[in-house]
Amino acid sequence: MRTAYRVETVRAAERALMAQLPEGALMQRAAAGLAAACTDLLGPPPGRPGPGGRRRRGGPAAPGGTYGARITLLVGSGDNGGDALYAGARLARRGAGVTAVLLAPDRAHPGGLRALRAAGGRTVPAPAADDAGGAAVSDAAAAAVARADLVVDGIVGIGGKGGLRPAAERLLESVRGLLVAVDLPSGVDADSGEVRGAAVSADLTVTFGAYKPGLLIDPAHEHTGSLRLVDIGLDPWLPPEPEVTAPQHADVARLLPAPAPESDKYRRGVVGVVAGSARYPGAAVLAVAGALRGGAGAVRYVGPAADAVIARFPETLVHAGPPHKAGRVQSWVVGPGLGDDGEARRALADVLDSDVPVLVDADGLRLLPRGVSRGAPTLLTPHAGEAAALLGRSREEVEANRLRSVRELAERYRVTALLKGSTTLVAPDAGPVRVNPTGTGWLATAGSGDVLSGLIGALLATGLPAPDAAMAGAYLHGLAARRTAGRPGAPITAYEVAAALPDAWADVRTE
Repeated sequence: MRTAYRVETVRAAERALMAQLPEGALMQRAAAGLAAACTDLLGPPPGRPGPGGRRRRGGPAAPGGTYGARITLLVGSGDNGGDALYAGARLARRGAGVTAVLLAPDRAHPGGLRALRAAGGRTVPAPAADDAGGAAVSDAAAAAVARADLVVDGIVGIGGKGGLRPAAERLLESVRGLLVAVDLPSGVDADSGEVRGAAVSADLTVTFGAYKPGLLIDPAHEHTGSLRLVDIGLDPWLPPEPEVTAPQHADVARLLPAPAPESDKYRRGVVGVVAGSARYPGAAVLAVAGALRGGAGAVRYVGPAADAVIARFPETLVHAGPPHKAGRVQSWVVGPGLGDDGEARRALADVLDSDVPVLVDADGLRLLPRGVSRGAPTLLTPHAGEAAALLGRSREEVEANRLRSVRELAERYRVTALLKGSTTLVAPDAGPVRVNPTGTGWLATAGSGDVLSGLIGALLATGLPAPDAAMAGAYLHGLAARRTAGRPGAPITAYEVAAALPDAWADVRTE
């Protein structure tokens, strides 16, 4: 499980640790980890086993290895720049040619500067001498960035707010080599994942002590590239409950139900699906597909698309409705393709009046009463547009700050909220927000959300709490899509994703 903490929490842990260490020791730990990550990224020297030479964003690859590599540090005025300078000194001692481009020459970290110069590194000022506004960059700085095999972003640390200043933005336009961000890409918000202006897009982000929420959540997550955590000893001073978590295979495997020898279809859980209409019968088929592959013992379908459902899945139990007369269920899924007529409204009200967990999706969200008050768990699964309507905001506002939006949904409606998107988030009514790491852009296809709803509904029917069912379902759904799309990726359909769920399930349990 990856755990992420707010900047304030990380800084408090750093202060507590620094009180136990010699002055400067914590920065040296960070610099050592950063230098090791840069060395790994540059690859092995010629003649050593391993992948080929150093990649470049433009032009041919250079020979691998740190010795002889051209490394340029973009150095701001804070400790983030100090981390970069000390790491640059270590790389210079290993034979790299290191140049530090100082964006604020009078405020660069003095100890880091001394260490770099003592190791044979050189410095150049970023501002052009004749530019009083500070927007232009010197020719020497631009040349150092353009010729570098690897550029280290030490411009702004985790406390930075807003986008990059013009001089930094201009320097980044010259990058042709690999780009490594120190702690987080400069220009992104560490706590929220917002990107309010120009920001670094890194090949690798090396973060220290703990993950920060913004590194895991879009739009900032799109800027991180690969993500590497350097342990600097903060764990004893971090609180037990993080701000955000991101599960891995083992975490999801612990949640997935497995039938016991005495299990029958009712003990395994029965999920009810209220979905589809004369206009959208496929939504019912796809929701049932997800439910059948989601671990439940049986699926009851209620709605007008029974013929289409039975034609594809003859094992489904069908009923004309109303839902409360369909038979015993342990959870309900309501909304995909339901429409917005009177019959749809009555079906939603019937399901919400039940005493079992309910997942509301798609059309059900548009019909949802403002005050949802139920004794049993409720899970809402909107995409950004639907979340915007529920919150009275624009879609752009929701997408710009996904973390705040999913939290507000959970708090305002007193539910578990799953916000679909490039990084799917799950917010319980209390506790850390969970981030799904398995998503892929190939899931942006009609019907994929219907499959997800059925899958999560089935996990609810097996007895999983709503936050666990939502996270496990999103994880399996993304994994199945990745398996289906393959590498480097190809178009997929929602039904193919449903068909791949058993293999994704087996992958998780096996590992």
